[in-house]
Amino acid sequence: MERFNFLYPRARYRGDVKPENLVFNANLQEFSQRVNYICGLETNGKLSPEESYEEIQALWNQLRQSKQQLGIKASNDFGDA
Repeated sequence: MERFNFLYPRARYRGDVKPENLVFNANLQEFSQRVNYICGLETNGKLSPEESYEEIQALWNQLRQSKQQLGIKASNDFGDA
């Protein structure tokens, strides 16, 4: 289990505790981890910049769709991020 925690660290959620916020936070942490892996692969020449961009764009779209499905509203001036 220690290896799993090392490879997939999770931060404790400290915001407004609602089921939709907890689910979105988990999705956001997974997004962050996957983007980090993609960046590492691109840096080491395993993925091209174009492939990396496409992968990250697809992950971003999944995260945005998750936010919409959970009904989470933007609480800042960035709009529908």
